[in-house]
Amino acid sequence: MSDFGDALVSRSDIARLAGVRRPAVTNWERRHPDFPAPVVPPTGSTEPEMFRAGEVLEWLAGRTIPSNGLQPGEAAGTTYGDRFRAGMGGDRSGNLLSAVEQLARRDADRVRGRLRMSDYLYLLLALVYVRSQEEERWSRYVKDPRAAVRDLELAEHAETPLTDVVRFLDGISPAPRDESKQAFDRLLELLSNMDARGAGEFFTPRSVSHVMGRALAAQGLAERLYDPFCRTGELLSAYLDAVTERGDRAPQAVVVRTPVEELLPVVRMNIKMHGAKAPHVLRGAWAPGRLDESDDRPGSFDRVITNPPFGSLGPWPADPPRYWTYGATRSSEFDWLQYVLSCLAPGGRAAVLMPAGAGFRGSAERETRTRLIEDGVIECVMALPTQLFELTAIQTHIWFLRSPRGRAEQVLFVDGTGLGSMATRARRELSDAEIDRLVRTYTTWRESGTGSREPDGRPGLGRAVDPGEILANDSRLEPALYVREHLPAAGAFDDPSLVRHRLAELSAELDRLHAEARITDGLAEERLRRYGL
Repeated sequence: MSDFGDALVSRSDIARLAGVRRPAVTNWERRHPDFPAPVVPPTGSTEPEMFRAGEVLEWLAGRTIPSNGLQPGEAAGTTYGDRFRAGMGGDRSGNLLSAVEQLARRDADRVRGRLRMSDYLYLLLALVYVRSQEEERWSRYVKDPRAAVRDLELAEHAETPLTDVVRFLDGISPAPRDESKQAFDRLLELLSNMDARGAGEFFTPRSVSHVMGRALAAQGLAERLYDPFCRTGELLSAYLDAVTERGDRAPQAVVVRTPVEELLPVVRMNIKMHGAKAPHVLRGAWAPGRLDESDDRPGSFDRVITNPPFGSLGPWPADPPRYWTYGATRSSEFDWLQYVLSCLAPGGRAAVLMPAGAGFRGSAERETRTRLIEDGVIECVMALPTQLFELTAIQTHIWFLRSPRGRAEQVLFVDGTGLGSMATRARRELSDAEIDRLVRTYTTWRESGTGSREPDGRPGLGRAVDPGEILANDSRLEPALYVREHLPAAGAFDDPSLVRHRLAELSAELDRLHAEARITDGLAEERLRRYGL
C-alpha cells in the first residue's frame, strides 16, 4: 500500500503530517493494539523510537476524520491517511486544484470569517501565487498567517481565521508548475465572476484570449511585449503560455498597463505566474491619449496584444493625438487601434479585439479603414461567434495587424461565427479543437504565402482577399462577406475528403444547435413554472 520505501517517522512527524496534536499520537498508540510497532531508529537519530511510514499510512487510512476536525478543502470521508500521504509527498485525490475548488466554493463561508467573498478570493489568489513563486515569503506566512492579510492591505479583517487555510495549503505536496497555474487561473476566473456587471465584463474569456495568444505567439520570437489595456493580464498570460508550449524564449521585456489601480497586483501576479520574469506593470488609462509615453515610446514593441474598450470618445480633442495617422475618429476602438500601430517596431505584429461594427460602419471610419488597407497594416480579420462574453451577445472580431508596409496587400478573412457551443445559458465556449482550427487557419496562410485563397485546404473557414476587392466593397472588413459568398457550390465537392469533412462539420453544427435548443427549452420551462403555467 505504501510507496515510501524504508522511510521512518517520529511521533512528532506523525502528528504534524496527520494534522493532530502530539498527545493524540500517544493516545492512539495506547488505546489501539494494532497501532504500528516502533522500530530502532538509525544511528545518530535523536529520537528514541521511530515508525515505518508505510505502516503508519496503512493504519491511518482506516481512520476517518470527524466532521468537526476537517480542515478547509477536505471533503467528508477524508482520512488521516489522506493527510499523512499528502504531507509525505504522495498522491492524494484533491491536491492543489481540488483544494482550491473547495476552499473557494464549498468551504468558503465557513473559512472566510468576516471577509467579503471578493476579498477572500483575492486572498486565496495571493496565497496560491506566493506558495508557488516566493518560498521565503510563504515561510513567513506559515509562521504568521496574519502577515498575508497585512501584505494585502486587508488589515481590518485581521481576525479572519486564516491559520487553517495557510496550514492546509502548506500541507499539500508541492504542485507542478502547470497545476499551480491552473489553480491560480481558476481563482482568477471565480474572482472575475463575483461582480458580473463589473469584473465579469472586464475579463477576456478563455476562448478569446487563447486564440489571440496562440496566433500571435506563432509569429516568432519577440523581445518586447506590450498590453496597453491589460484588464487582469489574461491575454498576456495566454501569449506567454503559448510561447512556452512552442519551446520559444519568453520576451525579455513585458510592459503592462491597466486603468484600474486595484488590479495592478493581480496583473503582476498573473503574468509572473505564467512566465514573465520582471514585468513593468503601470497604471493605465481609459483612452491612449492620456497615457504617459515614457514607458511605451512609439515604435518600440515587437508584439502588442490587447482588448481595449469599445464605444465613443466624446468631443473632439483640442489637440489630436500624434498617432492619428490614419484619420481622426470619435470611436474608442479606432483610437486604440491607431495607438497600437504607433507602438509597433518595424516588423512588429499585434492582435486587437474589435467590435464587428468597426468593420462596416461608414463615413469617417470607412476612410480610416481605406487608409489602413492601403498601408498594408491589416493582415487578418477573424470573426468570432457571439455570446463568448458573459453579459453581452456583441459580435467581436480579432484584427491581426503588422507594422506599416507602405503598400496594399492581401487580407485574410476567417469566419468562425459558426463555431462553439453553449457552456451555460448565456455563454458560449470554443473547444480546444476549434481554437486550434482558428489559429491554424491563420498560421498556415502566413507560412504558405499570400496567394492561397483557402488557407487550411478546407472550404468555408477562411479566404485571402486582394485589396482591390476590399476597396470595391467600401473597405468593409467583414469575414462573412468574403468567405460565405465564395463557398463552393453543392456540386463542387469532387474530392471525397472534402465531402467527408463538410458532412462532419454539418453534423457538429446540428449537435450544437440541438444542445442550444435543449438549453432554450429548459429556460422556457423554468419560466413557465415560475408563472404556474
